[in-house]
Amino acid sequence: MTTTAEPTTQQLPTLIHLAALTHLEGQVRAAKTIQELRFLSVNETRRLIPYDQVFLLSPSGPATNAYCVLNASSVAVVDRDAPMIVWLEQAVQALRRAGTTSEQPMVVTADMLPDSLRDGWREFVKGHVFWCPLQHPDKTVLGAWWFERDFAWQENDVAIVHRLAGSYAYAWKALSKKAQSWSRKIRRPVWWLLPAAAFALLCLPIRISAVAPVKVMAKDPVVVSAPMDGVIADVLMQPNQTVQPGASLFRYEDTNLRNQFRVAEKQLAVAQAEHSQAVQAGFSDPRRKADARLKEVEADLRRIELDYAKEMLDQVEVRASQTGLLLYSDKSDWVGRPVTVGERIMEIADPKLIELRIDLPVADAIVLKEGAEAVVFLTSLPLESFSATVIHTSYQAEVLPGDILAYRVTARLTQPDSRLRIGWQGTAKIYGEEGPLAYLLLRRPLTTVRQWVGW
Repeated sequence: MTTTAEPTTQQLPTLIHLAALTHLEGQVRAAKTIQELRFLSVNETRRLIPYDQVFLLSPSGPATNAYCVLNASSVAVVDRDAPMIVWLEQAVQALRRAGTTSEQPMVVTADMLPDSLRDGWREFVKGHVFWCPLQHPDKTVLGAWWFERDFAWQENDVAIVHRLAGSYAYAWKALSKKAQSWSRKIRRPVWWLLPAAAFALLCLPIRISAVAPVKVMAKDPVVVSAPMDGVIADVLMQPNQTVQPGASLFRYEDTNLRNQFRVAEKQLAVAQAEHSQAVQAGFSDPRRKADARLKEVEADLRRIELDYAKEMLDQVEVRASQTGLLLYSDKSDWVGRPVTVGERIMEIADPKLIELRIDLPVADAIVLKEGAEAVVFLTSLPLESFSATVIHTSYQAEVLPGDILAYRVTARLTQPDSRLRIGWQGTAKIYGEEGPLAYLLLRRPLTTVRQWVGW
């Protein structure tokens, strides 16, 4: 009878760590590029060694030169100008000059740094630091790890890191040789074909294109502007709401207008009474007949003032003139805000009538003709593209938000799509005339050179 021994409770964590180590080394051997290997070294190593942050550095030359940060854990791209990265490279360079760092893993403390870098240690470093070079068996140091974590480093952690460093260094060296071996496979007599192929490729005719932001806009919307000066008391409709003809859109503060109307009523009543009194007095005193005509004109003036006050009071509530989608920024932007006559407040648009507004930066401007083709990629529908046709291009560039000088290009969809909504944004690729590939690649450099040289 055969029995199988099961792992004990004390052996189980060791077996888990061994399985993780085996799996990680398998990933290291399976890496196809140096970039993939570097990514694994700063992110997947956490499976065996707990840490908060790790940086992968590589020496750029002899021992007197600085290390450069290549990768960092949980970061896709390292910002070369970040204060943390600048300080870390300076700190490693100072340690190398002082001979503190060696080819063996070691714990780094703030006392090892010069006084000028200790303030950066207190600002950027959180916890305990562990330095581990990635050394190949041939004694070549390909890089180094800078680990940071809250608790101290133990001997078993140091042993595991040292083991992984050897595996990463071996794979790094192998991938470096593989990347350099392709050029050796090309025979020397074939080298002259490369410039010829490059020249032929640069002469390849392609359609010149430019990429610019695009926005879905309403076509021929009805502008709702301020009919008079005043303060908006309330906005009665929400943005993007469908309104019907006669629906109240917003209302003015009417205290002054209502009081002016009441005052005009009283003034008209007084003027009419004075006119009647002057007419009656004219029957008994012929000299008072001339006053009757003057009072009549004054009463007409008061009536005109009353009509004007009533007309202004009738405009307190602004109503929709047609059915459509109500477009404006936000209700809180207008409540309590003073406006002037003719100020643009809202738009009423037909959601089925849309057009595309493309803001083509001056730096990317190409020669466009009416009817030029464009392909639109909207953020709301990332898996689809829409063909469009340019119908208008502004002659003068405008300053857009962000101090960007751009031409306004208007386009319409080749095939209408009911899914598109007003306000959607994305990217448009506009096609111009055909030209060689070299023109597309060198257009910007040539423009910059001509601006500097002046010809």
